This record gives sequence, structure tokens and C-alpha cells, in this order.
Amino acid sequence: MSILIYLSFPWFIVSMIAEWLLLRRRSGDELGYESRDTRASLSMGLGNVVISAGVRFGAVAFYGVLYEHRLFEIGTGPLAWVLLFFAEDLTYYLWHRASHEVRFLWAAHENHHSSERFNLSTALRQPWTTPFTVPLFYWWLPLVGFRPDMLYTQIAVSLLYQYWIHTELVGRLGPLEWVLNTPSHHRVHHGANLRYLDRNHAGVLIVWDRLFGTFEAESERVVYGLTENIRTFHPFRVAFHEWAALFRDVRRAPTLRAKLGYVFAPPGYSHDGSSFTANELRRAAGVRAAAAE
Repeated sequence: MSILIYLSFPWFIVSMIAEWLLLRRRSGDELGYESRDTRASLSMGLGNVVISAGVRFGAVAFYGVLYEHRLFEIGTGPLAWVLLFFAEDLTYYLWHRASHEVRFLWAAHENHHSSERFNLSTALRQPWTTPFTVPLFYWWLPLVGFRPDMLYTQIAVSLLYQYWIHTELVGRLGPLEWVLNTPSHHRVHHGANLRYLDRNHAGVLIVWDRLFGTFEAESERVVYGLTENIRTFHPFRVAFHEWAALFRDVRRAPTLRAKLGYVFAPPGYSHDGSSFTANELRRAAGVRAAAAE
């Protein structure tokens, strides 16, 4: 993890306090801070910092080996940073989308979505196992010629950008909505509404979602959380409950094909039709709507 993240800790604290005070002024606001939820988010964030620091030693060595065998000499000048910005942002989109569409990656990422509230503390509800899944997607960047230290810096910049978009206090931002990931777009991403599931996977640029068909504009009140909320604030249960569910499904699956489906198919996959993926739910809802007309 980049030192930029550590240097930002005071800003996280000050901004969360400011947001909490502003939300308290809203009469009847149901999406403000709740002490147990906030403690769970902060505990997840601290755990992620510790685990990321440990994993980084192996990741840096891995990226270093790849960089030693780099295919191109991209360098460290301004153009290299511009190229890295776009390359890293696209890679983040691919990782993030896969983390919603592949069950074992979802097991690592899902706890970031487990809060039924949406505020700046939610941004810090970082998973404890995604540090192990990120290198599965980011390995190509040092291989093509981006220095590992530059890569870690750009990852930190992306994460810091994404902090401020976890808020209800900022509305639409006009023309910026076409290019940047904004609070409005990210509220959609955290929604359990059927139309919002697996949408808006952007890091900094929303253009990837627009290009690849995963964009959804904010058009109805967002219901935050999971399609089946976990009803716990215990950090270890938040971090590992989906892994436990995945292992139970694999153990109970009757065939190898079904077992592989529970690992690699989208969340909601079932071999017997007892549960449904987001796309299956959307198709079913479309059929019902067409029949109603």
C-alpha cells in the first residue's frame, strides 16, 4: 500500500466527522452514521491495511520479476504517467467487474457492499482478501513496462479518488457525469435494487461502463446493501461469511460441474434453480413486465 494512503488517514477522520455533522442536520435522514456499522467499516479498513502491508512483499517481488522481463521501455516521464492512468483505470474496471461476476472473486469483494448505509465510512469498509485477488489482474502492467512503484502510486491515487464518492451529500455534477465516476454513479453501484445490480464498476472514469454496457444512471431511490443482508457487525463474520457460504455450496454440490459453477459462475448461481444470478433476475423481471403489458 502506498504511503499516500497512510498520509490520508487524518483527512479520512476529519471528513467523516464533517459528514456526520452535516447528516445530523437532516431531519428524518435514515442513511446517516450508525455507531455499530461505522465501527465495523473502520475495523474492516484497519484489517485491510495490515493484510495489504503483508501481502505487498510478495506482490512487489512478483511485479519486480515481471518488470525485469518487461516488453517495452515506457519510462517514468509525463507520458508514462498518462498511459498508466488509463491502463490502471481500465484494469481496475476489469477487476471490479469480475469481482461482481465470478463467485470466488465476489466472496473476496462482497463485504465492501455489506453495509446498509452509504457514507464516507463505507469507503473504508475494505475487504481482507482482495489484496490476494488484485495481482490476478494487475500483473500485465509491470510486464508491459510500468515500474511497480509507479503502479502502486497510481493504485493509491485511484483509491483516494474513490473515497469521496461514497456520500449522499453530493448530487449530480452536470457534464462531469459523462466522464467521471461520481457519487451519483457510485450510489447506483452500491444499490441492491434489481436495476442497479452489477452496474457502474468504474474507478475514476465512468467511460468504461458506458463503453462495455454496464452503466446505469441513478433514477430511483437506492436501497443499499446486499440482496440478502447479513445482519451482523462482527468484522470477522463480515469478512468471511461469503467464503463460508461458497465452501458450503461447493461441498454440497452433487457433481464436479456444479462445484465449479459455485466457484466460477456469477453470484446467485445454483445447480438446481434454487437461486438466481442478477442477469437471470433481470430477465425474469423483463418477462413479467412484458406479460403485464
